[in-house]
Amino acid sequence: MLNSNLLRKLDMQDLMVFVAVYEQNSVTAVSETLGVSQSTVSYSLKKLRTGFKDDLFINTRSGMRPTYKATTMHEHVLKILEGINFCHSGAQAFDPTLKAVTFNICASEYFELLVLPRLLRNFDFANLPVIVNVQKLDTALPVDELREGSLDLVICFGHDFQHSHTDFKSRRLVEDELVYVFDKRATPLESRPSLRSIAEHRHVLPPHRTFDTHRVDHKRQLIARSNSYRAALKMITGTDFILTLPRRIQTLLANDAVFSHCEAPNGLPGFTLDMQWSEANDQDSANTWLREQVVKACGEQGLL
Repeated sequence: MLNSNLLRKLDMQDLMVFVAVYEQNSVTAVSETLGVSQSTVSYSLKKLRTGFKDDLFINTRSGMRPTYKATTMHEHVLKILEGINFCHSGAQAFDPTLKAVTFNICASEYFELLVLPRLLRNFDFANLPVIVNVQKLDTALPVDELREGSLDLVICFGHDFQHSHTDFKSRRLVEDELVYVFDKRATPLESRPSLRSIAEHRHVLPPHRTFDTHRVDHKRQLIARSNSYRAALKMITGTDFILTLPRRIQTLLANDAVFSHCEAPNGLPGFTLDMQWSEANDQDSANTWLREQVVKACGEQGLL
């Protein structure tokens, strides 16, 4: 933040004028160097003097002489201009049109169903030669692969589910909550049943075990554990079994003509889908581009 509202009226040209006057000691020379009129240089000096509450330069027979404050400012103003130039040029941006590239991502089925299709469509629409290899996410993060660089990203459930590592960067992508899904022909459940009521039913567990081990009452009667959300829905069709699903997956896959659902019991918290990458890849242009594309795909679908 700025210490004075007067400083908000300054622009890059004013700072360039300051440096040029400091180094050339002449309004005429600065006008020629910057390709602006002398009146423009004078106006910039007026804004600078007002903003910094100092004369900054004294007009003498030998030229414009900096005041003590101008002398102390010079190095800092140079750094500001250097910083602006760096922001403009920066590191070489990744250009996926130059050659084919393959990204390796470790992710859950949740990501494959909700985010990956839009991500691939975006690549296809832009005619980008990008390949995405997805490795199935297990209960534990593939820490070594991420650190070694054989994986570019891990898309996992939030820190409540996955142990965090200080050398990994993280970005939240999606917030979601759990619901209970059952066959429409089965005995209906209350709109928000208690955990005790839920424990009286037999259950099919979803693909990711963390939903079972961290969030769901352990006294439930387990009938099966699925490898996919679609398979789990098939398992409960025509039965009284109950399936715990993320709400966004329930909306996407559980046909209202076949399945009903109810809210999770009070006290059963939601979860997040996070993107993690190694600190070593934080400034890598290709990895940065990939992360931006994942965030864009989430944003386009209103998931952020």
